[in-house]
Amino acid sequence: MVSLKESDLRLFIDSVRRYFEVTSRVAPEITSAFLGVGEVQGHEFNGIVKFSGPMNGQVTVSLPMRAVRELLLIQHETKLTEANLLDAVGEIANTLAGNARRNLGKDLDISVPTTVRGAHVAGQRARQHPYVITFRWNTYPGMVCVDLAQAA
Repeated sequence: MVSLKESDLRLFIDSVRRYFEVTSRVAPEITSAFLGVGEVQGHEFNGIVKFSGPMNGQVTVSLPMRAVRELLLIQHETKLTEANLLDAVGEIANTLAGNARRNLGKDLDISVPTTVRGAHVAGQRARQHPYVITFRWNTYPGMVCVDLAQAA
């Protein structure tokens, strides 16, 4: 499978920045971007969107509980249940996937987001080494794992 271009990865970085700037008026600091080796270690709350069509794979957004809680409070949400926290991180993943679809092509199919609680970002890999973008927003760490490859 063909690798993503640098411009394709840049769109995910830009989407992360834009999401947090618009939602909280606080821009995240991108702390690193690298190829993941082995199991990618995430945070407590994970939103996952799968891609199919011209590209296959998934994008995972991973945040600690305190970051998701703060995002909900900024949005004036007072029900801080686990279900709402999971919905929130799923919505972030959905937003990033929608932005990617606009840039990568309308023929790209994206799934409804799924959510998982736990630090291990698992699943069948599209790439041997997925792209990992780490960031810090309002003192909290975060991660986006881009595991996409061009379909054969």
